[in-house]
Amino acid sequence: MYETILVPTDGSKGASTAAEHAINIAGSYDATLHALYVVDVRMSPISTDMDRDEVIELLEQSGEKPTTPVLARAKETDIPTVEAIRLGVPHEIIREYIDENDIDLVVMGTHGRTGLERTLLGSTTERTVRTVDVPVLTTQLDPSDDSK
Repeated sequence: MYETILVPTDGSKGASTAAEHAINIAGSYDATLHALYVVDVRMSPISTDMDRDEVIELLEQSGEKPTTPVLARAKETDIPTVEAIRLGVPHEIIREYIDENDIDLVVMGTHGRTGLERTLLGSTTERTVRTVDVPVLTTQLDPSDDSK
């Protein structure tokens, strides 16, 4: 049913929860897991004029890439993986990546924002759900988890 599963990650707790779900699903279906990190050029000193190698070098200098924990966890369970780091507006790049890589399922975390905060800030997950033509599984943090 699923051959290619995408888990966009930003390194947050919500993204980690989504990654665990994606890894479990990939294991059940012998699917390949794609871990995608999008450097949001609207909120970063990084611009679309920079080349991919420059961006990766900057990410490595600043510490662990957000895709590293996802790839390491998938490796522990022998899930085949693909790492992707792209520049742009996250929901737009996610949509493009889905189309370019024939993704069958997207697994994304939510931040649990509600009301005005959600309206003002928008949501990459919400925009992705509304604009892609593949199933999107959304995961939430457990409200009892106080280590957010």
